Amino acid sequence: MTSATHAPQTSSMGRAPSAPRLSLARIVEMNLGFFGLQFSFGLQQANMTPIYTFLGADEATMPLLWLAGPMTGLLIQPLVGALSDRTRSRLGRRTPYFLIGAVICSLCLFLMPYSSTLWMAASLLWLLDAGNNITMEPYRAYVADRLEPGQRPAGFLVQSAFTGLAQCLSYATPSLLVGFGISQNLVDINGIPVIVRIAFVIGAILSISTIVWSVVRVPELKLSEAELAEMAAKPSGAFAALAEIRDAFIAMPKPMRQLAWAMLCQWYAMFVYWQFISLSVSRTLFPGGERAGSADFISASLTAQQMGVAYNAVAFVSALLLIPIVRRLGARPVHAFCLVASGLAMLSLPMIDSRTAMFIPMIGIGLGWAGMMGNTYVMLADCIPPERTGVYMGIFNMFIVVPMLIETVTMPLIYAPLLGSDPRNAIVLAGVLMLGGAVATLMVRAGGRPAASPLTSQG
Repeated sequence: MTSATHAPQTSSMGRAPSAPRLSLARIVEMNLGFFGLQFSFGLQQANMTPIYTFLGADEATMPLLWLAGPMTGLLIQPLVGALSDRTRSRLGRRTPYFLIGAVICSLCLFLMPYSSTLWMAASLLWLLDAGNNITMEPYRAYVADRLEPGQRPAGFLVQSAFTGLAQCLSYATPSLLVGFGISQNLVDINGIPVIVRIAFVIGAILSISTIVWSVVRVPELKLSEAELAEMAAKPSGAFAALAEIRDAFIAMPKPMRQLAWAMLCQWYAMFVYWQFISLSVSRTLFPGGERAGSADFISASLTAQQMGVAYNAVAFVSALLLIPIVRRLGARPVHAFCLVASGLAMLSLPMIDSRTAMFIPMIGIGLGWAGMMGNTYVMLADCIPPERTGVYMGIFNMFIVVPMLIETVTMPLIYAPLLGSDPRNAIVLAGVLMLGGAVATLMVRAGGRPAASPLTSQG
């Protein structure tokens, strides 16, 4: 396999070659909004299966109730990404989408734990994911716009670190509330624990406040008159954005197409893990955990959340440690290693019958999660034209949500006949797919050893 390196691409609309270098503190500030966004995602990952179970859902159809995330991502992110490439406003190209999405997220997070029926919880999840997706890809495009190529590994891996930190805290919040004296068995009239309700309120506050901090402290770069004129000359509106998505698909760089196979494996696996880890823990460690609403089931859910705290804490630390390693070795080999670590960890989980020992594989899962949230975007930014950053970031999200959609459709079909209606077997399947993702990653001709970049800097 030959190592691929890429010189920075230039374009009249491309920001990357002329973007000033930022200090690490400024890179951290510009990514603070990602903390609030990922706290919201963490609340979903940790709590939606328990919430659905409290409201009467069964295991086999659980993936169908998680359909909101992949569907809204598939429909919204490419369109919003294309629109943000062409948006002209006083706030910039990307910022209006951050703010609109953050408001929607905050409202839905506040309402979610008050759900009284399955359809209400599922509907709120659709709206919540719509808000998250309106924010997500413009935010990634903003980082690519704002940083010159040599700083993109730092930018995206700081995003990955914030993903780990935010989700670590979101997973930990219910357990911390128990530590502060709130009973884990105190539930509302719908059977949803009060600690879950408080966690979602905290998420609602963080969702809007961190986004506002980032856009105020590190605003978008102003476009030149020539760039504004070029944007004005292009067709605008939803139909033009759809045409842009079509054209971008046709012109998609080959390395980006190659990334699709790695993304299929790793995101199918991670979606399985989120859906079935609390159920797997209940089967392994808590004899009465199969009964929804039982004390054992609540204990299993809290244990799975605490395991989530552990792997996200590892992701937070490892994402920062990976910055110099990726800069030296390239994102591709580093990411393959991260996926191997995650796959082996998932394969080991169903064989562990000690609560303490279950936290050891979280090291591997944390490494994999850090790589998924950082390295893949370094590889992507290495091969796409900067004037189409928004639309390609949106299209790239399809490489995440399509595997989730495939998982949503296929898991109910294979759960009984192939997996024996056992969530532990689902976790084993996830581990095998992670290893497949590592092999596919090594086939991608992007993300090799980065080219050197100028060392001029801005404070």
